[in-house]
Amino acid sequence: MIRSLRFRLAIGAVIAVMLSLATVWWSLSRLFTDYVRDRYVAEMTALADSVAAAAVWDKTRFTLNAAWSDTRLGAPAGGRYWQFEAGGQEPLRSRSLWDTRLGDEPLTASDMPPFETTAGPDGAPVLVLSRRSRLEDAPEAGEFTVRVAFAEREITTALEAFHARLRTMLLLTAAVLSAAAFIQAALGLTPLDRLRGVVARIRAGDVARLDDEGPLEVRPLVREINLLLDERETAIERARQRASDLAHGLKTPLTVLAQLTSRLDPDAADLALRQIDLVRQRADRQLQAARLGVERMATTDVGALMGKLVQVLKPLTEDRGIDWRIDCPSGLSLEADPADLAEAIGNLLDNAAKWTSRRIEAKARREEGAVILAIGDDGPGLTEADRAAMLARGASADASGSGLGLAISADIARAYGGDLTLGVSTLGGLEARLSFPERRG
Repeated sequence: MIRSLRFRLAIGAVIAVMLSLATVWWSLSRLFTDYVRDRYVAEMTALADSVAAAAVWDKTRFTLNAAWSDTRLGAPAGGRYWQFEAGGQEPLRSRSLWDTRLGDEPLTASDMPPFETTAGPDGAPVLVLSRRSRLEDAPEAGEFTVRVAFAEREITTALEAFHARLRTMLLLTAAVLSAAAFIQAALGLTPLDRLRGVVARIRAGDVARLDDEGPLEVRPLVREINLLLDERETAIERARQRASDLAHGLKTPLTVLAQLTSRLDPDAADLALRQIDLVRQRADRQLQAARLGVERMATTDVGALMGKLVQVLKPLTEDRGIDWRIDCPSGLSLEADPADLAEAIGNLLDNAAKWTSRRIEAKARREEGAVILAIGDDGPGLTEADRAAMLARGASADASGSGLGLAISADIARAYGGDLTLGVSTLGGLEARLSFPERRG
């Protein structure tokens, strides 16, 4: 089955062209053959009439009282022949027949009636037209037959030449029309290519709706897509609202449960608080995942976002004298929701601020179709085994942390087709490296 609509339309047009040209071939061939035959019938009828008009009855036999200017009738095997036959006498013949008589070989039906075919003076086939007539003043023997003939190769040569030229013309026409069919199919589907490009821009967050100014045949599809986008926006808003309702609905029961732990012994209370905190963290993570699933992509300036996050964290680390460095090329952007990117980077910056001694570096760069965001510090760092363990959900370097920051950043990166890796910073501490595709596929 042909999957390409463009190729399918072109092939359909080519088939239609071929059928049309085959019909033209048959029609023109038939018309030209009939035309040529009619011309020869008219010529041979005129020659037969002139021979009959020249017949004279001299009371004993027929003679012909005429001379013909057509030199082909006087030259042996000249291509034009006549023969006058009357009962009881030797047939009269044109000099072109020489010693041959029309009818010595049986006359057979030809492909071009009313002509019959037989052998000519040179052995080549000739087409014969026979006409019977009589003289009114002649006796019963006054009836006679005039046979006129011409070389069959004349008409076959003319038809072959015509068919050769017609074949060449139709082949050239077929080539031109087939090329035109493919061009027409390509141009006809151009609006669909433009529509695909606009849909890609909608998915990337550059535009919100399709422009309803295309061809009339495409407008119903555009309207349906716009209605689908409207329904999608409604579904997104509904999902956000439900997520917000769920978050608020969980806060009160969890708060009440936390207060009730004061009635338990210290060990049980500590265990209950940990479980409550775990429920809260998992609910927050599921809400985040739900938001990732429905959020429409936007283009986010990485350098500007990093600058804002550092400005938020700087006041919290002023008493420690931490030096913040940002290295991001101008104009570097990602197709990602700003809130998602802010949470992923913010978790890493917050983690670096917790463990650094004096300095934190936040760097961004392009690398083989991806954008790499690296957050490094000069803190104690982690061993290779500890770095692998830290990416597990709930892992923490000390008891005061929830252990979800790195896992949340990794989940966000993977939701966009990227990843999170941990390594050694050039400052000597830990480096957390986020990778995102520069443009989403």
